[in-house]
Amino acid sequence: MPSLKEIRNRITSVGSTMQITSAMKMVSAAKLKRAQDAIVQMRPYAEKLQEILGNLSATLDISDNAYAESRAVNNVLIVAVTSNRGLCGGFNNNIIKRVSHLVNVEYANANPRVLCLGKKIKDTYKKTSVYYINDELAPVEDIFSALSFENAAIIANDLMKRFVNKEFDK
Repeated sequence: MPSLKEIRNRITSVGSTMQITSAMKMVSAAKLKRAQDAIVQMRPYAEKLQEILGNLSATLDISDNAYAESRAVNNVLIVAVTSNRGLCGGFNNNIIKRVSHLVNVEYANANPRVLCLGKKIKDTYKKTSVYYINDELAPVEDIFSALSFENAAIIANDLMKRFVNKEFDK
């Protein structure tokens, strides 16, 4: 049976832990509120951009646009982006679950492949048959170690080229 002193120390310890978690909760609530406010402030810009893109696409002739053509879906490339570390709640797990659903259910009959950007998704898929990487993308596969527009452009240009060359249909 614990002594009275041990019980008092335990009560003090629990009180300190409650105080720390309460402070952490307040900090995370403030960060969440700031992020929500930023999203709300960006909404008018997103709506206007959507309107502009809608107007542009209505005036363009899409008959000779390789990205707008409709074709049978035989090969699917899923670009999955996760963080390199944790500390982001359920973000990584939600991405992994969604990719798993896409691979095993939605595109199971369409030869799905997964391009993994981020350590967590790469660790999950690198030993599976759906893991996709090529020599051109190998230097920028770990995009978050040197996050830049140039690295993102390398990936985007490679993916667009492969889509136009009909390596992937979706």
